[in-house]
Amino acid sequence: MAFTTTCGKLKAGDICINSVILLILTTWTIFIFTSTDTTDAFLLTKIGTSTSSQPKRYSSSSLSLSSSSSSLDDSYDVIIVGSGIGGLSCAAMLSKYGYSVAVLEKHYTPGGAAHGFKLRQKGIDGEFQFDTGPSFFAGLNPNIDPKSSNPLRTVLDAIDEPVICCPYTTFGLVLPEGKFSHSPDFGKPGGIVDQVEGKAGVEAWSRLLRNIEPLEQAVEALPTAAIRGDIGTALTAAPYLANFAKLNPLENLKLTKPFQKILQNSGIASTSFTQRWMDLLCFCLSGLPADGTITAEMAMMMPSFYEDGSTMDCPIGGSKSIVDALVRGIEKQGGKVFCNTPVEEIMIEDGKTKGVRLASKNKKKGEGRFIGVKKAVVSNLSVWDLYGSGIVDKSLFSDSFVTERMETPVGKSFMHLHVGFSATKAELKALEAHYMYIDDWSKGVEGEDNAALLSIPSVHDDTLAPEGYGVLHIYTPATEDFSRWEGLDRKSEEYTALKEERSNYLWRVLEKIIPDIKERVVISQVGTPLTHQRFLNRYRGSYGPAIRAGDSSFPFPGTPVNGLLVCGDSTFPGIGVPAVAGSGIIAANSVSLDSIGPQMKLLEKMRSRT
Repeated sequence: MAFTTTCGKLKAGDICINSVILLILTTWTIFIFTSTDTTDAFLLTKIGTSTSSQPKRYSSSSLSLSSSSSSLDDSYDVIIVGSGIGGLSCAAMLSKYGYSVAVLEKHYTPGGAAHGFKLRQKGIDGEFQFDTGPSFFAGLNPNIDPKSSNPLRTVLDAIDEPVICCPYTTFGLVLPEGKFSHSPDFGKPGGIVDQVEGKAGVEAWSRLLRNIEPLEQAVEALPTAAIRGDIGTALTAAPYLANFAKLNPLENLKLTKPFQKILQNSGIASTSFTQRWMDLLCFCLSGLPADGTITAEMAMMMPSFYEDGSTMDCPIGGSKSIVDALVRGIEKQGGKVFCNTPVEEIMIEDGKTKGVRLASKNKKKGEGRFIGVKKAVVSNLSVWDLYGSGIVDKSLFSDSFVTERMETPVGKSFMHLHVGFSATKAELKALEAHYMYIDDWSKGVEGEDNAALLSIPSVHDDTLAPEGYGVLHIYTPATEDFSRWEGLDRKSEEYTALKEERSNYLWRVLEKIIPDIKERVVISQVGTPLTHQRFLNRYRGSYGPAIRAGDSSFPFPGTPVNGLLVCGDSTFPGIGVPAVAGSGIIAANSVSLDSIGPQMKLLEKMRSRT
C-alpha cells in the first residue's frame, strides 16, 4: 500500500522529502507476542469434575472509569473511538498537550487486545488473572534508561506513569534441534547457534549483528515523539537532523526493505538454523516471516535481545497494569475514558468531522446522543471496521480509496488456552516465563499446528494467582484460519466440538513442557477466532493487516476528511504494542498545528535526560 493518505487537506506526498524520509526511519523497541481474549469457556473446571461449576468472570480494570454516557460533556477537542493501546496512547499524549479528550469504548473495560480478565474457581480463595494478549515486553522497566525510539515507554514517561517490572534474561525454546534456554549469548561461542551450527553459524551471526548496528543507529536518530503527519514535522524533527549527518543514507534506506535482504547480505544460508530462527522471530512480531517483515522492526528488536546485559520485562499485574497506567495518565490530565459507550456513527458534514453519534439504548439508528469535537475524531478501529461497518459514510470517500483500504490483506487468527494450575513457588521458579515451540521447520513458521507460544507470568509475578497456583497462556501465533469458524453458532454442539478438536494441539504442546499439567489444572478456558472477533472487536478475529514489506506500506494517520484521523495496527508503523503506541503518538501530534508548542517542550525534556 503506497503513501496515498492525506493529512487534513495536505497530501502525504506533498510533505517535504526530508519529512517523509524521517518518518520512515522511526520504529519501536518493545518485542511482544500479541494474542487475544479467551472469554469463551470450554474446559472450565478441574479435570474430572462437572462442567456445571463455571468460573465467575470479573472486570479487568479496578479503575474508576466513567462508564455512563450521561456524564459525557457536549463536546471535546478530540474524541478517540476505541481504547486499544493505540487509542489510549493517543489520548494520553493529547491530554498531556492540554487538549480536552474523551475515549469512547464499547467494551466494558479498556485496553483492546491488551485488557485482562479474572476468574474464580469454587473452593479456591483468590482470583486467577489472565492477559488477553500481549505478554512479552522489553524496555518498560522504569529503572532502566529509556530509548527515545521506544513509543510506549515514551508515552508512559510523558504522563509520569511508570509500570513496575520484574526484569529477566532467559526464556525457553523447544525446537526440532532440542530444548534450550535462550539468552543474550544466543549467537556467541558456546551459545545455541554454536551448539546447532558450530563455528560457521557463529561467524554468520556475528556478521548479522554487525550489519544491524548502523540500522539501529538510524532508527535511534529520530524519536517517535518528533514525528507528525503534517508539515509541522519540519520543526519538530529539526533538532535531530544532525544525527543523520553521521549516517550512511544507503544504510537508512534499508530500513523499509524486507529483513530477509539483511539476512542474505550477512551470508546466512536459506536452510540454516539462523534463517529459521529469524523467520520465527519475525513471524511472532509482525505475523509474517523475514521476507515480509520490515527491517526497521528487527533493527530495534535484535539489540534489545542480544546486547550484553539485555533484559526483558514482566510487568507486575500483567499487561493490564500498562492499560491502567495509560488510563491514569489520561484522567489525571483531565481526559476521560468511557466504557460501555459504543459509537454508532462518526459525523461528517461539508468535508469536515463534526463529532460522533452514540448508539442509543433502544438500538434505534440515529437516536443516540451527539457529541461534538472542536479538532478531530481519531479512530482506533481496524481499517475494515472503519470503512466497512457503516460507522462512516463511505460515499464521502472516493471509490478507489475505499476499495484500496478494504482490500488490505487480513492476517490469520489464533487458538488460545488459558490455564490456572497448582504449583509451588519452587516449581514455578524451575520454569521459564516464556517458551517458543516449533514442531517441524519444513512445515514453515506459518504452518497450521506447527508453532506455539507459551507465557507463564507467574514465574515472575505471584500476584496473578492464589498462593499455591500459577497461570499460563499458550496460543498459536496467528496461524488459525478464520473460515472454518465463520458462521458457527457459539452455543452449538458443532462449535463446542471444534473448540475441543482445535485446542488439542495446544494441550499436546503444553504437556511437552509441563508433562503433568492435566493433573494440575484447576481452571481453563479456550479462546477461538470467534472469541477474538467478539470480545476484542477484531475483524475476522485477525492479528491485523498482513502488509508485506517491499510490496506495500502502512498508511499514515490522516484521511481525505478534515478532522478524521486513524491510529492502531492498521496504521503506520503497524502491528504490535510498540507499533500501535507509536501510531497513537503520531496521530496525537497530527491533530492540529497548535500541538507543535507542547510537543517541542516534551522533546526538549526528553533531550535533557540524555
